[in-house]
Amino acid sequence: MTLSQSRIIRFLKSVHPYDALPDPVMNDLAQKIQVHEIEENSAVYELGQELPGVYIIYEGQVEITDENGAVVSHLGLRNSFGERGLLKDGIALTNARAHIPTVLFIVPTGLFHSLIKEYDIVSRFFNRKRASRTGPQSLATTAIDVLMAPAPETCDASIPVQKAAQIMRDKRISSLCVTEGDSLVGIATLRDISSKFVANAMPDTTTISKIMTPDPITLSPSDIGSDVLHVMMERGIGHIPICEGGHLIGIVTQTDLTHYQAVNSAEMVRRIARAKSAEEMALVTAEIPQLLVQLVAGGNRHEIVTRLITDIADIATRRLLALAEQKLGSPPAPYLWLACGSQGRQEQTGVSDQDNCLMLDDSVTDADLPYFQELARFVSDGLDTCGYFYCPGDMMATNPCWCQPVRVWRNYFRGWIAKPNPEAQMLASVMFDLRPIGGQFELFEDLQVDTLSAANANSIFVAHMISNSLKHTPPLGLLRGFAAIRSGEHRNTLDLKHNGVVPVVDLARIYSLQGQLTETNTRARLKAAESTGLLSPSGARDLLDAYDLIAETRLEHQVRLVKSGEKPNNYLAPSDLSDFERSHLRDAFVVVKTMQSAVGHGKGMLS
Repeated sequence: MTLSQSRIIRFLKSVHPYDALPDPVMNDLAQKIQVHEIEENSAVYELGQELPGVYIIYEGQVEITDENGAVVSHLGLRNSFGERGLLKDGIALTNARAHIPTVLFIVPTGLFHSLIKEYDIVSRFFNRKRASRTGPQSLATTAIDVLMAPAPETCDASIPVQKAAQIMRDKRISSLCVTEGDSLVGIATLRDISSKFVANAMPDTTTISKIMTPDPITLSPSDIGSDVLHVMMERGIGHIPICEGGHLIGIVTQTDLTHYQAVNSAEMVRRIARAKSAEEMALVTAEIPQLLVQLVAGGNRHEIVTRLITDIADIATRRLLALAEQKLGSPPAPYLWLACGSQGRQEQTGVSDQDNCLMLDDSVTDADLPYFQELARFVSDGLDTCGYFYCPGDMMATNPCWCQPVRVWRNYFRGWIAKPNPEAQMLASVMFDLRPIGGQFELFEDLQVDTLSAANANSIFVAHMISNSLKHTPPLGLLRGFAAIRSGEHRNTLDLKHNGVVPVVDLARIYSLQGQLTETNTRARLKAAESTGLLSPSGARDLLDAYDLIAETRLEHQVRLVKSGEKPNNYLAPSDLSDFERSHLRDAFVVVKTMQSAVGHGKGMLS
């Protein structure tokens, strides 16, 4: 196919990051691009072949497979591929085959590397690592859209002052924004009412327009906390409306600033540790979504955010155990409360259920069991009150199966390992993430070591666990590289939990089993797998980078929901992402898919 330079340029201007290149560079690129036509079901390149450059799909579809022949991605119009091998040593890490008659652009290797070196936007696009975080930010450097209260209360300029005062009283607020349509014309505060209306004995018919501050100073959501502080100090005011494009979208008050500074994990832990009831704790855990917003906006990495949020669940659990003992008396035998699931892995986000169990000392008697059943009910009910809803699968200490002496737990694990049926695989997957929370920690130490050793020694069990771990797959498909949910409440979205982070969680659990690693946190397991040789250094870097990007995309999605007044969830619409974000997320999923294929074929490394 012969394409004119103008046609190539027109196409490149629709493809990121080339669309951001200066016109002279774009013209040079269009002249040097090679155009290749590939017949249906013909190879573009084979694994191990030297790559001529990075590929861009102009027409058609390309199927990417790994060294085992497993499909890891289907690519279509405007998708790039081959860059991962090109950036390593220039050798293809996958196979690429045209699914239908296809036309490809090839950006030659030398030119590709020059563009990466000279243009930051190209470098950022092809650098699949997450941008480094700048570290925790202070109130002064935090963006206003994190600090502000969205959708502030408004009123018409013609309402009586007394009516405005009643609104403030009923809504428990200290100001009203006065609007005409969606345009801000003024602001009235409680201080205005007391110092102007009440102090001057103005008549009852006085309207809010007579006492409001007209055309108040405003800030935009892109301003930062220091702007708020400086304006408040300079003008002696305590309320600043936030406008965007001439429209009122929020307000920042001195109370908001105080609340922001007060909401931090250490302060929340302190309050929970002194709480006298689950209801008191619930007042604190209700602030977790706001803490999530602040931690992410403050530049903290995802593993720090989830660790701090999990710490709150841990202290709530320990406080409930202490309150249970106060109510029920001293325990008749030593016990250990353990968490599994996301709490066990220290990976809780803005939405979590509870997964837990009780291990009892072997000295426990049948007569002692009612005590522990009551203790389990007290703690699980308290956790539910705090927002950690009951596990849909009943994986809780309230289930008699999961409130047993250590000897019974040993038999459980032996049975699961000896007969790895689907139920055993599921239970073992959950229980391999156990982490002690409160009680006698030594009850678990020998059990964990012995279980990992026995599991590792049983190749059939390991094979079944590997098979089970591959049931959750990344959402790769033809539509811009994604396979969205097809029906139901979450149609046309990606499940960033079950098809995003869970596939990596499952892989990390397999590595911990193969290496008898005692870590439960996913990132810690991956790093330990690298240090013990289960993962090659390059494979570990790729998988860690992919996991980081997926996990942080999930947190950022939850933060956007919280900031818009919605409950956080794990369902992201691809349309909410930029082309840049979609490309990087797709590549992260490809890395995970490739690693799943390697593990499924008895290999643990990405070379």
